Amino acid sequence: MTKKKSFPLRIDPELYEVLQKWAADDFRSINSHIEYLLRESAKKAKRFPKQKEE
Repeated sequence: MTKKKSFPLRIDPELYEVLQKWAADDFRSINSHIEYLLRESAKKAKRFPKQKEE
């Protein structure tokens, strides 16, 4: 299992509400939804390392 890095995040309350509803619409926790959005953004920007095939 991959160990995840934990850190505090300060976020605008209005944005938090938007993300909370969006996460619920996709049946995710807000934490996993934020991670999903960041991962997709990093992939789109070609900043995410390519995964090695095993």
